[in-house]
Amino acid sequence: MSAQTAVTSELQRLEQSEVDDICARHERFCASKPGGARAVFAWKDLTGIDLRGRNLADADFCGAVLAGCGFRGANLDHANLFGCDFEGADLQGVSFRRADLRGACLRNADLTAADLFEADLREGAVLVEGHDRGLPVAAYQDVSGESRIASLAGANLAGSRLSGIVAVRADFTGAILRDAKMVRANLNHCSLAGADMAGADLSFADLEGADLCDAVLIGARTEAWNVSNADLRGVLTDEPLTRASVERSYDLMIKDHVHWCDTAGQQGKPSVFDQIDLRSVVELRGLNLAALSAKSAVFYGLDMEGARLQGANLEGADLRSCNLRGADLRGARLMGAKLGGADLRGAKLNALVLAEGRLLPCNLSRANLGNADLREADLTGAILNGADVSRALRSREPELQAIMVGVAA
Repeated sequence: MSAQTAVTSELQRLEQSEVDDICARHERFCASKPGGARAVFAWKDLTGIDLRGRNLADADFCGAVLAGCGFRGANLDHANLFGCDFEGADLQGVSFRRADLRGACLRNADLTAADLFEADLREGAVLVEGHDRGLPVAAYQDVSGESRIASLAGANLAGSRLSGIVAVRADFTGAILRDAKMVRANLNHCSLAGADMAGADLSFADLEGADLCDAVLIGARTEAWNVSNADLRGVLTDEPLTRASVERSYDLMIKDHVHWCDTAGQQGKPSVFDQIDLRSVVELRGLNLAALSAKSAVFYGLDMEGARLQGANLEGADLRSCNLRGADLRGARLMGAKLGGADLRGAKLNALVLAEGRLLPCNLSRANLGNADLREADLTGAILNGADVSRALRSREPELQAIMVGVAA
């Protein structure tokens, strides 16, 4: 019998009704109501228990077995989850902000769209009293920051402490890992496609065979990392993908296009930025850029608040983490565009009215809107065929929700 099996058999088993009572008291405790008490599940066996949507912030789960539990949409902020066994658990959309997950086992767990902001997932050893001399012995032999074959697709791990984590073949597709500490992390053959690792510390990390296609590594520390056989196609670093012509800078080309728009084509001239890296452009905020052609262009992280982009061709463009708040994108072509983490609050993504009342819809087919903020955005009549909006933020307040009338999805 393994150490883990032996210890599990000694844990007190809790049934669903008992857990529900403890959770109810904890929620009263959080609300400062009479009869409340902090939930303590330390060293308890909760295998298969349903905890979906529960508020368990600051609860104590140290050493608990939570295998196969349903936590979807639960709040576990600041919770003590040291050494927990989450094997096969449904953790989709769970908030783990600043939670202590040291030594937790996440094998086969699904953390899609989970929020692990500043969570601590470093290695940790769970110790129990020995039977011979009362000395502590390891209860779990294989939980050193274990997240093997876990799904963290789209999870928010910004600022998380992942140093030393073992995440072989884990799925971090589209995850937010900005400023995460990943020193000496074992990420062999992981999927980090499209992950935002800006400012992350990947020193001495092992990424052999990992998929880093289209990942963001701006400002990342990569000292002595191992990326042998890794897929680095389309990776964004501090180095520009393209450089401006000596004769005309991109800023001058932008001014020419704005002048062309403002004079209804009488002066200036339209500019084409297809496949151009525009991150060096000084100012795009509030500019009139109607009918701009920027297919597969890179705008990552730019401030484009209030920009007028009616009818613009932004097919395949990289607009991740851009500030597009209040931008006018009516009738824009955004097929296959990358909009992950973009601020689209109040943006106009509805149809553009042409002559004789004809409508040109905003086309977002196959666009990636993971973790984008769409509060108060207008998507009336937008085409969303094949678009990923599964993790786009939508307010629960009716007056702040995105308008999505007649959307083609």
